[in-house]
Amino acid sequence: MTAPSLQPPLALVTAGTRRVGAAIAAALARGGWRLALHARADATLDPALAAVLAETGCPHGAFLADLADPDAVAGLWQAVTAWGGVPALVVNNASLFGEDDAASATAHAIRAHQAVNCDAPVALTRLLWRDTPKGAQAASVLLLDQRIAHPHGEQFSYTLSKLALAGALPLLARALAPRVRVNAVAPGLTLPTADYTPDQMARLAERMPLARLPDPAAVASAILWLAGAGTVTGQTIFVDGGAHLESFDRDFVRMDKD
Repeated sequence: MTAPSLQPPLALVTAGTRRVGAAIAAALARGGWRLALHARADATLDPALAAVLAETGCPHGAFLADLADPDAVAGLWQAVTAWGGVPALVVNNASLFGEDDAASATAHAIRAHQAVNCDAPVALTRLLWRDTPKGAQAASVLLLDQRIAHPHGEQFSYTLSKLALAGALPLLARALAPRVRVNAVAPGLTLPTADYTPDQMARLAERMPLARLPDPAAVASAILWLAGAGTVTGQTIFVDGGAHLESFDRDFVRMDKD
């Protein structure tokens, strides 16, 4: 008799094709997961991720969806489960990040950030609970931001949405246990944009209690650990060099400029 073949577990990573999402996907591929990689409009893979997928032979699929649209979120879930079954892990990495403050934020901006940064992760986590068979256990990881510990006034709509998601964490963890474990990772400044200079990054690192900034691999490592931590739920891991222990009154991009 031939033993039935067992597929590796499936992970859905939102915004999983580029930047930090690509690093998370690469770590999961090396960890033996199948991957459903979400993108909003362009599923072109980061070259480093493409190389890891080729090296590992990781089964993967790409799925497009605008997470600002609740119907698209539901459609994403339907497409992923039709392709690969119910995920054992959802990594809610996608995020909308806009510039405003309490005075300039519009109702439209607040709603848009809430839809992508809070409503979509909550919806995907609830769908994971709905479709995970009784007796099995799955995991959802929410991506937060170290600023939730000491919010400042910049990027008001973004910050508000991340605070809302942080508030949802214990509610989801209690309500969806034991079928789904819900945890979070709160990164600090991890992958700079072109707005930062190397000297500025070095000065910002020195401001951290650990005198260093995280890299995408550190964020991915925390997520991989939470994926396998079967007795952990409702927790937030700050991967930020200790930034959450300090109170910064501005966004990092405006600090220690050259």
